[in-house]
Amino acid sequence: MATDRLNRINELAKKAKTEGLTPQEEQERDRLRKEYLAAFRANLQSQLDSVVIVDPQGNRTKLKKKNGKK
Repeated sequence: MATDRLNRINELAKKAKTEGLTPQEEQERDRLRKEYLAAFRANLQSQLDSVVIVDPQGNRTKLKKKNGKK
């Protein structure tokens, strides 16, 4: 996620704590938070996809998703 968007999220958070947000700013904050969470989840999934477990014999096994989980 771009630095300017993270800065904007922080600006809105500070403003919400001090003086409150307008309805438009609340919508912008919610949209930016959703974008941030989507980017965070995609990055985490990418990291987990690249994890390999090596057993004592040297066999390499990729992580697998558990059944019933998202």
